[in-house]
Amino acid sequence: MNTDAFTNHESNVRRYGRSFPTVFTKALGATIWDETGKPHIDFVVGSGALNYGHNNPTIMAPAIEYLVGDNIILSLDMYTAAKRDFIEVFVDSILKPRGLSYKIQFPGPTGTNANEAALALARKYTGRSSVMAFTNAFHGMSLGSLAVSGSASTKELGGVARHDVIRVPYDSYPNQTFDSAGYIDCVLGDPGSGIEKPAAIILETIQAEGGMNVASAAWLSEIQRICRKHGVVLIVDDIQAGAGRTGNFFSFEFAKIEPDIVCLSKSLSGSGSPLSIVLIRPDIDVWNPGEHSGTFRGNNLAFVTAEAMCKMWSDAQFTADVERTAVNVQKHLDRLVAKFPTCIEQKRGRGLMAGLKFRSQAVVTRVHDVAFENGLLIESSGPDRDVIKVLPPITITDEELDHGIAILDHALQEQANGH
Repeated sequence: MNTDAFTNHESNVRRYGRSFPTVFTKALGATIWDETGKPHIDFVVGSGALNYGHNNPTIMAPAIEYLVGDNIILSLDMYTAAKRDFIEVFVDSILKPRGLSYKIQFPGPTGTNANEAALALARKYTGRSSVMAFTNAFHGMSLGSLAVSGSASTKELGGVARHDVIRVPYDSYPNQTFDSAGYIDCVLGDPGSGIEKPAAIILETIQAEGGMNVASAAWLSEIQRICRKHGVVLIVDDIQAGAGRTGNFFSFEFAKIEPDIVCLSKSLSGSGSPLSIVLIRPDIDVWNPGEHSGTFRGNNLAFVTAEAMCKMWSDAQFTADVERTAVNVQKHLDRLVAKFPTCIEQKRGRGLMAGLKFRSQAVVTRVHDVAFENGLLIESSGPDRDVIKVLPPITITDEELDHGIAILDHALQEQANGH
């Protein structure tokens, strides 16, 4: 296995190549092969960017057809047929069935582009500069997104202080008894609190990088009520939790809320091709033409694959299969929690965005390594990297899921046996 090109020439910043020291060549569904021909079940799926699996034929067939014609690939924010088709299908298949009405901004190709645009728009709309963000949040690697992220490991990356950010406790932080929503409502309404009214509150309904922390429906509903009471823009960062990951298309559907702004990326294209959008409540869309820009906001190949992905959500059989798979994942993890209490502290997450909180980071490292040796890709998250994320494709077959869980079970058994 020749990895010299990477070790000799790629920056020290590389991470996943160190975690999975092999050279991958092809992939289909939930399986990815290395150049020795060894298959691996993928529970990482591009850190949530491949919810529909690798090379999903329903999604890739129209992309292949699009590529062989002399079709437009890059279009800035000009009008193209591919962009029009995506917008129409997204509205008809995703927004309208959920009773949602948003303007759609194409800010650039990545999730952090979407979050930066959302934060800038909220500040422009309200005329306020500060933003309220949560403990253990993660919103991206550009300066504005880093500022509202909670992890100490990202604090100094931007090289500048994180001004205009009010850090508040997430749901159930630091313990189950603290009423964080009530605290936020109190400080926003109390002129003596010393906390100015923010332009926006930005949140993830499930904090993936923060350790698979889950917000309850009641808490999310209360945060929306507080935002409306105080005239604060509610931004939901649905970049990793959205596009089907929790079992619904949007991760906030279960709470029956309607955020003012929603940010989507990662699995939005369905293919791994970069695409992000910002969904904006129409009266908040106060941008001037050209005021926010980005060279690669017109990725037409991603529009084609995103259109095919959105159409899948109009298929009742598809949605039923996703719901069934989500139930199966949760059952598997419940069994592992019960079987390995000395290793696993608790199950976390919701639907197909799941995780296992371990009793130490050292156990996670060993389980990760044994799982990889036996053909399973998993990664960790959380401030102490003691949570294993379980992110199979939402389209994973029962056989692939069972095989992946069996490998994880084996790795846990070795750890429990002291090997």
